[in-house]
Amino acid sequence: MKPKCRVYPTFELLGKKWTLHIIKELSWHGKKRYSELKRTLEGVSPKTLTERLRELEREDVIVRIAYPEVPPRVEYDLTAKGQDLSKSIDSICDWARKWYPDEVHKA
Repeated sequence: MKPKCRVYPTFELLGKKWTLHIIKELSWHGKKRYSELKRTLEGVSPKTLTERLRELEREDVIVRIAYPEVPPRVEYDLTAKGQDLSKSIDSICDWARKWYPDEVHKA
């Protein structure tokens, strides 16, 4: 039996709405609190943002950092795996700009 190729589940995760936006926001700007992500990603619902953050955390793409403070402070950041994935996304963006220059910003 052939081993399963991980590219399909990877693209399934990346294809979910807001996933790429979250990864790129953390890549470009570093650690962010939930409220900062919510404000930056205009239009994302609280439910969807929470779901995506949990999925990315489960996949070890991001890390949730809870600080022992009052009031509680939680930040999200890319893991080494997430940073590596972000570089791959950049390569795909470069490819899209090359081959679809007029369509890249229509989405």
